[in-house]
Amino acid sequence: METIILKDDFTSQLTDEQFFWFCQQNKDLRIERNHKLETVIMSPVTSLSGAHSLEVARQLANWAIAAGTGLSFDSSAGFTLPDKSVFSPDASWISNEKWNALSEDDKDRFAPVCPEFVIEVRSKSDSLDDLQKKMELWLKNGAHLAWLIDPREKMSYLYRPNKPVETVKGLDKKLVGEGPVAGFVLDLSLLRN
Repeated sequence: METIILKDDFTSQLTDEQFFWFCQQNKDLRIERNHKLETVIMSPVTSLSGAHSLEVARQLANWAIAAGTGLSFDSSAGFTLPDKSVFSPDASWISNEKWNALSEDDKDRFAPVCPEFVIEVRSKSDSLDDLQKKMELWLKNGAHLAWLIDPREKMSYLYRPNKPVETVKGLDKKLVGEGPVAGFVLDLSLLRN
């Protein structure tokens, strides 16, 4: 199944609250909203892609716990970005300062905050071009660092604001965090096929 984009008058006019409840009523679907307020429904990823995403999230979570400077999130967490899109990256991190500035109600919804660090893992059905555009949107909405990892092609793309995209070839490498996630190291060799 490919991605379905709903281009109707009803879902495009949903408030943030209504969109949240729409997603809660359809928990079995992977749903996001783009900056045009179109509802995006995605198919589940393959088992291999799920393993890759979990490994990335595991390494980030382990580091976040040890560092104690922020919280990590998995692919099921949605965030409402400044451009009104709602995205769920495969793994993300938010500093304690940013997280603690949110109300308890905001934390228990699609928090109105852009993670400072995001990781997207390309699955078999993902378009590389679409994911690259999404990475740029993460930066435009406030991410300080964004990594796109393509395990099948053994390529990683590192995005930073106002800098060219850096590419890293091979899964025998380690990606090193910087800025808000200085000290985080992602071992790509653990993304087994």
